[in-house]
Amino acid sequence: MTAREHILGQLRDNARGDAAPPAPWQSRRQFDDMAARFIASLEKVKGAAYRVASLDVALDKLGELLQTLEAERIVVNNEAPFDTLDLPGRWPEAEWHTVGQAGDLRAACAAADVGLSSADAALAETGTLVLSSGPGRSRLVTLLPPVHIALVPAACLTPDIFTWTATRHAAGLADAMPANLILVSGPSKTADIEQTLAVGVHGPKRFIVVLYD
Repeated sequence: MTAREHILGQLRDNARGDAAPPAPWQSRRQFDDMAARFIASLEKVKGAAYRVASLDVALDKLGELLQTLEAERIVVNNEAPFDTLDLPGRWPEAEWHTVGQAGDLRAACAAADVGLSSADAALAETGTLVLSSGPGRSRLVTLLPPVHIALVPAACLTPDIFTWTATRHAAGLADAMPANLILVSGPSKTADIEQTLAVGVHGPKRFIVVLYD
């Protein structure tokens, strides 16, 4: 079979829908310390990250950040680990709004000082969080407030986007994609034609990740 015949045969198979999609490619990249690589990568793109030993310590760190930021209004996604915590009871001085509760979510996010979320994955190579929307998880929480803080378990760390998608495919989750999936690498950034960088124009000015074991 000539190369031309092979290509035409592939095109005919694709037109009939008989051709199987290629297997997901899994990166062979490995990092000795994925958490350290994630933090270094995130700091390069003007984000901040902390690694702590447990969820309890992560909550202590969150309290420090909220105090430093003088946060008075906070919106939070109704997802793990927040869905099992009494955040208003822990920090009663702040005004809290949880996704799914009564009230205008858009207005709450627009007026909030901080948005809290977790993540589906943390990509060590680029310092990127993978965030999905769905019940209890709104993209407004991570886009409208000027500060986005994410509490992420270290188990979410993976080398890169290719490994994450391959792992989802192997687990039978390839077709279970959310309606909205975003990749966040640091605070919102944009630049004009003169390459002058502006931070926080189209989203949060600060992006902070707390990784906990």
